[in-house]
Amino acid sequence: MGQGHRLGHLLGGRLGWRFGWFWGAYGTSALGTWLAFGAFPLIAVLVLHAGPAEVAALSSVGAAVGAVVAVPLGPWVEFRSKRPVLVATDLVRCAALLTIPAAFALGVLTFLQLLLVSVVVAAADITFRAASGAYLKTLLPAGDLLTANARFESTAWTTTIVGPPLGGALIGLLGPVATVAADAASYLLSALGVRATGGPEPRPERPPAARLRARDLLDGWRHILADPTLRPLFLNTALFNGLVMAAEPLLAVLLLGRLGFAPWQYGLVFAAPAIGGLLGARLARPLAGRFGQHRILVVFGTLRALWPLGLAFPGRGTGGLLLVMAVELGLIFCCAVFNPVQATYRLQRTATDRVTRTLSAWAVTTKLATALLTALWGVLGAVLGLRTAIGLAGLLLLATPLLLPRRAAEPLPESVPAPAA
Repeated sequence: MGQGHRLGHLLGGRLGWRFGWFWGAYGTSALGTWLAFGAFPLIAVLVLHAGPAEVAALSSVGAAVGAVVAVPLGPWVEFRSKRPVLVATDLVRCAALLTIPAAFALGVLTFLQLLLVSVVVAAADITFRAASGAYLKTLLPAGDLLTANARFESTAWTTTIVGPPLGGALIGLLGPVATVAADAASYLLSALGVRATGGPEPRPERPPAARLRARDLLDGWRHILADPTLRPLFLNTALFNGLVMAAEPLLAVLLLGRLGFAPWQYGLVFAAPAIGGLLGARLARPLAGRFGQHRILVVFGTLRALWPLGLAFPGRGTGGLLLVMAVELGLIFCCAVFNPVQATYRLQRTATDRVTRTLSAWAVTTKLATALLTALWGVLGAVLGLRTAIGLAGLLLLATPLLLPRRAAEPLPESVPAPAA
């Protein structure tokens, strides 16, 4: 146990060994996700010879159905100890993903299985993220939440830089099914890391045996929409994320098809600007400390909306490549400052006994909005043309700062934790 504490302290630093293990678990699973980035579409096309409609269904329908499945899980998890839930969702994702290489080896892999696995993984992702926010509040005092969220943000962008090139090499050597197995292994390691956090955890206020009521399903949304600062931030996030992601498939077709960029150039366009994510994540805490969280949310929430319109104008050759990289660099930098401050602000505005329901409702809405807008922009791209549809998304994004909270709000007083289990 002493060895585990030392390793945890090495990872967590002043935030403690328990956070160190939790952070390590997050980084491991994030790296696995990026190693397998794009693996499902590649398997669908290369192994199952799926068409465009089927490939689109993997990303849109799978995520949307997974979000719907996750709706009752948020309030159910709220009244249970979070660490066992986190371990269980990691193991569920691991087991679901392992069915793919197993079915491939047996020659029985089907598109329906890919779709079902994507639904299970999407639902487990939402549940894990919601429970992890509540668990983080039990690990750290409120004053350390921004530091922790900045570390998560920095780790996310680091794995974004490292993961896809390694995953591409692994796909080239062993095929896309191997990257799915690597992703499954990362969730197993994540489960072990979460379990290693150990320590006491406050008991949920309602006994686990209590029945889930129908009204509990809407508690997360009810809390968000009743809060004058969370409500606009929630609407801003759903619309911003949805519009940015809706334009991504169209941008891929524009760059790889119309403009003739090579796949390695397309990968470089998104991997290199992720360095801005590392810089932004490091600056988030000192900027919020100097200017206040609300001002950072407003300033960087506005700045991030200014960049995507430029994605409608790249040309051929090096100039077009540099334009897209510059736009992505500015966008990612602003998002990397905004995201950890937003995550901290959201936790501070939510009582501990409703964090899971709130984060679950937030994630479900964002996933559904992204799926809906992605499908809609696919139609607009076909009707209006790629550049026009991308430009329309950029123009609408310019209006998203109007949804940011206009006034700062004080964090809610911390509730007294129940006796440790």
